[in-house]
Amino acid sequence: MIRISSCLVFVLLVFLLPCSLTSTGHLVSAKGNTYVRDACSVTMYQDLCIHSLASFSNAARRSPSRWARAGVSVTITEVKNVQAHLARLKRYRRLRGRNRAALSDCIETFADALGELHRSLGVLRKLSRNTFSDQMDDLNTWISAALTDEDTCLDGFEGQKQRQIKSLQDQVQNVSYITSNALALVNKLATTGLDSITDP
Repeated sequence: MIRISSCLVFVLLVFLLPCSLTSTGHLVSAKGNTYVRDACSVTMYQDLCIHSLASFSNAARRSPSRWARAGVSVTITEVKNVQAHLARLKRYRRLRGRNRAALSDCIETFADALGELHRSLGVLRKLSRNTFSDQMDDLNTWISAALTDEDTCLDGFEGQKQRQIKSLQDQVQNVSYITSNALALVNKLATTGLDSITDP
């Protein structure tokens, strides 16, 4: 009888322990999913926000300042990706005439956008109670300017139907959506106020 009981215990442990771990994993995942959904609820492109920022859930949790940093960090990465694509188009002379001139403008505007986003991230890493209001004003100005830069790039290719142009337009449009989301997260930080910057 003792041997049978031991076997039963072993079998139960084998089957129940993984189930317990899996359930715990689902609980953690669900909680992280709640964090990012709550943070992204203030953005215009919520599905894109959730997809691009989900990996920050455990670190950012319910901190508006951390979500704002995450939003700007992701935007910087995406802007750099588009910059690399623009550079390839220029290097291999894929575009001609008006589109080549528009490409040069895009390269310039994206360089400006990247600079504005880097300045924004620098401020978000050094938030201060003494200058919080001024910092929020600067962030709004710079990220809005980056968004304008991206829109200016799109304007240069308006009405163009080529496959390469359409692909570029889609990439720039996607970045503009991500930038818009980052701006919304920064504005959320601004409205939340000083209590949201007590964490490091």
